[in-house]
Amino acid sequence: MNIAITNGLLLMPPAFRGGLATWSRTDGTPGSPTWGTADNAALVPADQDFGTCLEVMKQQTTTSIRFMGETPMIPGVYLRVSARIKAVAGALCSARIAGWAGSGSRARVTGLVDVGPTVPLTTYGDVVEISAIVGIGSRRGVDMAWGTGPVYGHFGLDLVGANGGAFRIESIRIEDVTAAFIPSLIDWVDVRDFGARGDGVTNDRAAFIAADQAANGGSILVPEGTFFISGDLGISSPIRFRGTIRTPDSTRVSFLQSFDFPTYADAFGSETLGMKKALQALFGYTDHVSLDLCGRRVDLDEPLVVGALAPDLTGFSNRRVICNGSISAKAGPAWDTGRWTSTGTYDPAQPLRLANVANVAAIEVGSRIIGPGVGREVYVNARDIAARTLTLSQPLHGGAGTRGYSFERYRYMFDFSGVEVSRLNFVDLDLNCEGVASGIMLPPKGEMIALRDCYLTKPRDRGITSIGRGCQDMLVDRCQFLSNEMDLPAQQRTTVAINVNANDVKMRDNRFVRFAHFMVANGGGHIISGNHWFQGDGSGDGLRYAGLVLTRPNVQTTINGNYIDNASIEWTNEHSEQPNFTGNEYSFGGLTINGNTCLCSNTAPWFTWLTIKPYGTGHFIHGLTVTSNVFKALYGDVDRIERVDTSVADLNYNNMRNLQFEGNTFNGVKSYVSNPLMLQHNQTSTSTSWTLPVIEGLPFKGWAKSVQSVIAETAITNAAGARVDTAPWVQTEIGTTKRQLRLNWPSAVRGRVTVYARMDRPQ
Repeated sequence: MNIAITNGLLLMPPAFRGGLATWSRTDGTPGSPTWGTADNAALVPADQDFGTCLEVMKQQTTTSIRFMGETPMIPGVYLRVSARIKAVAGALCSARIAGWAGSGSRARVTGLVDVGPTVPLTTYGDVVEISAIVGIGSRRGVDMAWGTGPVYGHFGLDLVGANGGAFRIESIRIEDVTAAFIPSLIDWVDVRDFGARGDGVTNDRAAFIAADQAANGGSILVPEGTFFISGDLGISSPIRFRGTIRTPDSTRVSFLQSFDFPTYADAFGSETLGMKKALQALFGYTDHVSLDLCGRRVDLDEPLVVGALAPDLTGFSNRRVICNGSISAKAGPAWDTGRWTSTGTYDPAQPLRLANVANVAAIEVGSRIIGPGVGREVYVNARDIAARTLTLSQPLHGGAGTRGYSFERYRYMFDFSGVEVSRLNFVDLDLNCEGVASGIMLPPKGEMIALRDCYLTKPRDRGITSIGRGCQDMLVDRCQFLSNEMDLPAQQRTTVAINVNANDVKMRDNRFVRFAHFMVANGGGHIISGNHWFQGDGSGDGLRYAGLVLTRPNVQTTINGNYIDNASIEWTNEHSEQPNFTGNEYSFGGLTINGNTCLCSNTAPWFTWLTIKPYGTGHFIHGLTVTSNVFKALYGDVDRIERVDTSVADLNYNNMRNLQFEGNTFNGVKSYVSNPLMLQHNQTSTSTSWTLPVIEGLPFKGWAKSVQSVIAETAITNAAGARVDTAPWVQTEIGTTKRQLRLNWPSAVRGRVTVYARMDRPQ
C-alpha cells in the first residue's frame, strides 16, 4: 500500500490522482469492479476546494467507494475514516463512512455495524466532512465497534438516497486516533496537565490536588522532575512516580490508595527518606492501618526517629502495623553511640529522679545509665534541663549520694523515645542490624506493642529496649534474635536482646542465640513460654551467665516449656531503691518454673540454672515452684541446679516458706534437690538420739526447718534385737549449718528410717 506511516501502521489510502484502479465500486474485496473502468466517474484536476478530486454521477441507490487495500484492525488501536464531499449538480443525497470487515480467512464478518452516521448534503457547493471511528473496543465515541473477529477492513464511503446528482469527493483519509482514547485506555492523569512545574521550587500542591480530583477512579502519573510540595497532602487515587517529590520536614504526604513503602521510596527518591515519610503518614492519619514493605529490602543510613519526623505527635493509640519486608542498617556516622559522663545526686525518697545533673542538656533521652548502685538496663526516660534532673526507668539500689555516672545512647533503627505509642505491630520483618545499629527503642509510654514472626539479627548493643512503660502488655511471638557476639566467649558479651519495665509481657515461641542476656525483666505478670535461649560458646569448662534476669523480687511470673540452654535464670532486686528488706514489702516470691528443658555442656561445675541474688539484707523466698523440669549436664557434671549469690547479701533462711521443688529430672547433677526431700538414715548402733548428716539436697542449701514424716523402713529394735513400737520426736535446724535433723527416741534403738524434710514452713 502506498500509504503514510502513523505509529508504525500503514493506514492512509492513496490519493485519487494516483488512479482509480485501487477503488472498488462495491465492497473493496479482490475482484470487485473498480472505479477505474466506470463511465460515471472522472478525475477533476483543479477543483477550487479540493484540487484534484473524484467526481461521481450517482446512478445507484447506494453508490459505494471502497479502498481495496486491507487496513489492519489491531487491539487498542482506533481509526478515524473521513472524507470531504460536496454536491455540484442534480438531485441531492446523503453520505456516510462505510466499511467491510474481513476475518483471518478472508471471509466477511457479519452482524457488525459497518456504516457511520449518515450526513445529508443540502446545498450545492458547500463542503461537508463526514467521518466515523472504527476499532475493536466498544467505547464512547466509536461508531463501528467490531470486536476481535475482524483482522482487517476495506473502508470508504457510501452515497445513499436519490439518484441523478453529481458529487465531488476529496481523497479519503484513514488516521490513527488512538491518542484520543488514551485517558480511558490507561486510566491515568499526568500532574503536568494540571499545572505542576516539577522544577523543585514551585509549590505543586494545588496541581496534585487537581489531578487527584480529575482522576475520577483512575491513577495519577508523576513524570520526570522534582515536584516541591509544601503543606499536608492527601492523594486518594493510586499514584505512580517517575519523578520525585520534595517537601519540608513537617509536611505529611499520604497516598491513601498507594500506601506502601515502594511508592514512598519512589516518591522521595530515597529508601531512608521514603521510610521516614511513610511512618510520618502512618502516625498522622487514620485512613491507613498497615505500612506494607511489599517484600522489599530497605537500606537505612540513619535511625528512624519517630518523634523527629512527626514532631507534633504526642500520643497515638490506634492500631498500626509495619510488615512484610527487610530493613537493614548501612554503616555510617549516624549510628555512632553517644557517650557522656556526669555527676548526679540520688535520693531514694524520689526513686526515679536523678538531681543536680551536670551538663544535663547533653544527655539524651533514651541513654543507659552506668555507675555504682545502678542495676542492669536503667535508662533515661525524660529530662528537665531547667531543673537539671533526669527521670529514670528504674530506681537505683546504691542509696543516697552524689556520684559520677556514665551515659550511653545507642542508635536504633526504630526509635520511639519521643512519642507515646500503643498497639503498634511489627509483623513478618527482617530487622538486619548488621552490627551497626540496635533494633527498636520502645516509647516511654504505651501498651500492646507486638512483634510477630520477625527476625532481629546482629544488634550492635540492644535488640528491643524499653526506657519506660511502653512495654506494658508487650507481645513477642515466634521471633528469632541472633547476637552480634556469636564468636565471643560468654563472659565477653555485652548485648541484651530485650528489656522490660512494665507488667504482663508475653514471650512465646522465640529463639535467642548467644546474647549476654536474652531478657532483663522488671515488672510482673509475665508469661515466658516455649522459647529457646542459648548462650553457650566453644570454650571448655566455659562460664555461663544469666539468660533471663528478673529484677523484681515478687515477680508473679510463669516460665513454662522453654529450652534453657547453657544459660541460667537470675532473680534479683537490683531495681529497688531500698534493697534491704524492710518488713512492709514482698520479698522473693510468685515465680513458677515448670516443664522446662535445662541443658548445659562443657561448663564449670559451679554453674547453676537458677540463681537468686539479693542486693540487700533480710530477704527470703515466699513462693517458688520448680516442678517437672529436666536438668541435664553434658561433658562434665555440675554440682547443683540452684544457688544463692551472696556477693552482696545472703537470704534469711529462717523465713522461707511455700517452696515446691518436685518431680524434676536430674542428669549429670551431683546434688539431687527437692523440697520436700526424702532422706534415708540407717542407724547401726542403738541410741536415743539419731543425728542425721548435713543435708545438701534442700533448695539453696536451706535450713532443715521442718519434717513432714518419719517412716520406719525396718523394724526398730533395741540392743537385744527386740522390736520397739515407738515413734521419735524431731529436732530441726541442728548443727552450725542448721541443715541437720535429730530424731529422739524414748529408749536406745536402731534401724532404718525415711525422713521427708523441708527447708520451709508453709505459713
